[in-house]
Amino acid sequence: MAMASRLALRALARPHPRIISSIPAASRSLATQPPKDPDAKASEIINKLPSSPGLLTKTGTAILGTGLTAAAISQELYVVNEETVLLVGSAIFFTFLAKAIKEPYVNWAEGHISRIKKVLDSARAEHTQAVKERIDSVGQMKDVVQLTQGLFSLSKETVTLEASTFALKQQTALAAELKSVLDSWVRYEQQQKESEQAELTKTVIHNVMKSISDPKVQKDTLTEAVAEIERLVKAKAV
Repeated sequence: MAMASRLALRALARPHPRIISSIPAASRSLATQPPKDPDAKASEIINKLPSSPGLLTKTGTAILGTGLTAAAISQELYVVNEETVLLVGSAIFFTFLAKAIKEPYVNWAEGHISRIKKVLDSARAEHTQAVKERIDSVGQMKDVVQLTQGLFSLSKETVTLEASTFALKQQTALAAELKSVLDSWVRYEQQQKESEQAELTKTVIHNVMKSISDPKVQKDTLTEAVAEIERLVKAKAV
């Protein structure tokens, strides 16, 4: 039994290539950390032990566990063999590995959480800004109803004015057409009057010339002229 224990301890003491090759980074990271105070380390181990304030203290728990283990080994209730050594070595290795990767994992997790938080904060800020801009745009459009009503009234007035303008244009065009017709009638009547006057003048002249060419009329006219001259001479003499 003792020989088996010594062989197991020697096998555990020899460097295992796979274990050493799997934890170079962890060992380097731990090498940079300052060594802990033995008292502080012992206090940390004692604080991690389970205990109940009303039954046992943490120190009592450690002493009881150590005593029970020693009694079990001495009474051969529990035999320390290669499996026990391997179990203890595995427990030590996994504990060491957990301590080695705990801080990098915590740093990575905190960085990842920080990035996600920044993304969420940025998205929330953008959403808040978009909501504020939307509220401002809606606030600027609060007078759109009154503006629409004013534009509708203005459009109605514009349509009314356009209708009045069209009616005035039609009346002006009709008045111009009537004036043109009246002017044409006036010109026609003027031409008719001038034609009638010319015809009348021609007729009068023709009649006068015809009367003058008559010997009797010429004699009567000459007699009247001589009588008129004599009358004037007598009147002048008097």
